[in-house]
Amino acid sequence: MTPSPIRKVLSSMRQHRVQSLLMGGQACVLYGGAEFSRDTDLVVLAETENLAHLNAALNELQAKRIAVPPFERRYLDMGLAVHFRCEHPEANKLRIDIMTRLRGVAPFLELWQRRTTLLADGETIELLALPDLVQAKKTQRDKDWPMIGRLLEANYLQNRDNPTEAQIDFWLKELRTPALLMEVAARYPQACQQLQSARALLALALADDAAGLGAALKVEEEAERLADRAYWQPLRVELERLRKEARTQSPPTS
Repeated sequence: MTPSPIRKVLSSMRQHRVQSLLMGGQACVLYGGAEFSRDTDLVVLAETENLAHLNAALNELQAKRIAVPPFERRYLDMGLAVHFRCEHPEANKLRIDIMTRLRGVAPFLELWQRRTTLLADGETIELLALPDLVQAKKTQRDKDWPMIGRLLEANYLQNRDNPTEAQIDFWLKELRTPALLMEVAARYPQACQQLQSARALLALALADDAAGLGAALKVEEEAERLADRAYWQPLRVELERLRKEARTQSPPTS
């Protein structure tokens, strides 16, 4: 069930016609990969009119910015997140994180075209398609990789009896559980062979080499972690600059 404060945030976004997609922990909850999340993470369309709609929704939610960067398009365009805390009684203390760009993920309009639309607790919810959510979770953070595994396992177990070709390709490209990846490879060897050029470790899945596959998955994960660190390094420099600037501008306490 979507918690009431989350429903209030999503309702405000709809009422103010904000083109946005739910991502992060709440999206993982809806896809069956998590049980609970306190925050609301949204990726939004970075266009002037849409950002004006977003600002109106945040004002309704009495959302106050709680950290750098400022709520300005130039920082969103860099790939930084802007963080807010709601003070509206129906969403009190709920944190909202807003982004317009995600590392390794398609531009917003492509994400919107392939979004997932769910009906939960009588509310329509627009969220990142599962493949896009999985890609967005490929970060340097330790907590994200078990989540990716759970999302993929849940999707496979829910759909393995009658999968589409797109789902089979998705599992072969993304599954992180050796046993399940070998199972899919054994069931769909031709598709697995065709995808080996994109994911070399599928040869180990076809060979039923659990130990080798496990090691290769760790190498694959580490490569993504390193790419995420490289992506965020200049952004962290900018955040630190903004923090220092904010400290120098803060009035002295008495």
